[in-house]
Amino acid sequence: MSRLPNFLYVGPDKAGSSWLHEILLGHPDVYLTPAKDLYYFDRYYDRGLSWYAAQFRDARDEAVVGEVCQDYLFHPDAADRIHETLGPVRIMVSLRDPVERAWSSYLYMRKHGIGPDTFGEALRSRPELLEHGRYATGLDRFLRHLPREMVHVALFDDLAADPQAFLDSVTGFLEIERMPLSSKDLEARLPAAKARSVHLASLARRSADWVREHDGAKLVGAVKRSPLVHRTLYRPIDRAAVRPDPADVTTVRNALAPEIASLERTLGLRLGEAWGW
Repeated sequence: MSRLPNFLYVGPDKAGSSWLHEILLGHPDVYLTPAKDLYYFDRYYDRGLSWYAAQFRDARDEAVVGEVCQDYLFHPDAADRIHETLGPVRIMVSLRDPVERAWSSYLYMRKHGIGPDTFGEALRSRPELLEHGRYATGLDRFLRHLPREMVHVALFDDLAADPQAFLDSVTGFLEIERMPLSSKDLEARLPAAKARSVHLASLARRSADWVREHDGAKLVGAVKRSPLVHRTLYRPIDRAAVRPDPADVTTVRNALAPEIASLERTLGLRLGEAWGW
């Protein structure tokens, strides 16, 4: 019978999950599904446990068997489903300034020809941009089931400043050997980009969604990590030169300030200060 996960990265998106997935794939003591974002505990729960278990059929005697899925933190039922299915399981989140996370998510939308032309319009019409910044609400659902020591809270800021130290904290949490990073591993894997052709990028995104719906997550993962695909569809943009309007920054901060205050109480971290709030 396939092994089931004893480790899950549950969110959020745009906070280093793709980088973490790619790095941990190379650790000899870790088995991760070749494609991140199986979305079993939110979108595809009706596929049943046998489908989910089959995603880990190639796992052998690795100390850690896991999945990286960026949306579990936000689905209202995911934490309960995970607890009922897996029991006590190590959980990881990587927190990013919600303004920067929402802005990065908006750039990703535009990269694929999705959503309105301005960030302000997107904040009004795409509720997930703000909902995926409700870290405290999501984390509380997991902490109802798990002791604090089974939940690793990392900061995207630390990944940006020192990827090796960030990874060391993860391998320490997982109780596996430290993994030295190569110079290539230290580079940003998916820099901010814009579509060379919005039509082609949108078609690629819709095609990937169709393939995933038809149980092709492994193929989606292989295509997504292809440098050739990214060079063909996208061209990099300068994050420093493309920034959100100050009024939109204020909108995000006002909406999510209670979440930050709650996180600070729960975690004992001064996140608002660190993020310039």
